[in-house]
Amino acid sequence: MGLHEDMVMMGDKAVAASRELARLSARKKNTILLAMADEVESSREIIKQANALDVESARASGMQPPLVDRLTLTDSRINSMAKGLRDVAGLKDPVGSVISRWIRPNGLEIVKSRIPIGVIAIIYEARPNVTADAAGLCFKAANAVILRGGKESIHSNHAIVDVLQAGGRKKGLPENAFQLVNTTDHEAVRELVQLEGKVDLVIPRGGESLIRAVVEQARVPVIKHYKGVCHTYVDAAANLDMALKICENAKCQRPGVCNSMETVLVHESVAFSFLPKLYARLGQELKVELRGDEAARAIIPQMKPATEGDWTAEYLDLILAVKVVPSLNAAIDHINRYGSNHSDAIISDSEESQKEFTREVGSAAVYINASTRFTDGAEFGMGAEIGISTDKLHARGPMGLEELTTYKYIIGGDGQIRE
Repeated sequence: MGLHEDMVMMGDKAVAASRELARLSARKKNTILLAMADEVESSREIIKQANALDVESARASGMQPPLVDRLTLTDSRINSMAKGLRDVAGLKDPVGSVISRWIRPNGLEIVKSRIPIGVIAIIYEARPNVTADAAGLCFKAANAVILRGGKESIHSNHAIVDVLQAGGRKKGLPENAFQLVNTTDHEAVRELVQLEGKVDLVIPRGGESLIRAVVEQARVPVIKHYKGVCHTYVDAAANLDMALKICENAKCQRPGVCNSMETVLVHESVAFSFLPKLYARLGQELKVELRGDEAARAIIPQMKPATEGDWTAEYLDLILAVKVVPSLNAAIDHINRYGSNHSDAIISDSEESQKEFTREVGSAAVYINASTRFTDGAEFGMGAEIGISTDKLHARGPMGLEELTTYKYIIGGDGQIRE
């Protein structure tokens, strides 16, 4: 049997599983999730042994240390995987909840109710913890899931899926509720994202090149974010001490993630006061490389000159682009032109400026006097998340359980006919 036939069979199994999942009660799903969490903890040595094979191979291939660290499953990270499953079990089940209800003049009752999406394909890179997160979230929302992780984490992913299935079966997990694509052949991704009628949604998690490749090949809907070019705008009415604290957190707390700040925009009326503070704290003490426009470098000549490419760059590193703007509108125009619709913040004590910024910036998450680092499912109180969406249809921002459902209309009558 060839790769195409294998993927079609996997899709058929997922469709059948999705119908069984739709019949499970919230209590049953929670019982299964808790059993999966227990199995992860009791099987940690199995998971660590498999992960050691991936880590050894990654180091031998010359993988960069930060990526090796992301691949490595420590006891603490395995505990976090189990905790994530328990957290999901504790969340309210969205399936079957009523979004709205109304009665028409003819007596028809119309109910808009949440239902599972069906079959979701998750395509991700060398982050084995995503395997447990994705399986748990999709299962709670009664979706079957097909997992395709990076080749660097193939042994870890196999072990995690085997453990989750073993734990879940003890409490009645439907067969094929989640499946792992066994091959590391890139052609499997193309086959997976073209399974029309079998896969209902694809969610890629990884770098821009992975996401663009998925979008170019897909024949089924894809929810995506290409990159996180996040801004902080320091307004004329900003509390500058607050602004400095927020900028430091947004850039330095964890620079290698998609919700970290990549550009700071500073109103010209406060630039002479704020930029020396920014340079002293970030540029000198925290060793952030600052790249400024002409106006910023006129105040801080030590900054490197910014190029046009810096305004669209997702550095994921201790590098920050700095631009002085003449007005709030100029800041908004810059964000809407160069940003990625991810997360952007205004630091201002002016309610008028706050309202204008939040109304006109078109990003999925817009902050007032807070760090962009909060764009995260757990920080939003959603529990775990499946990813961040910068699309405008169906889901935006952190994707939790509700975003893994769709809806249908249920119409009740007592003999009405349309005249």
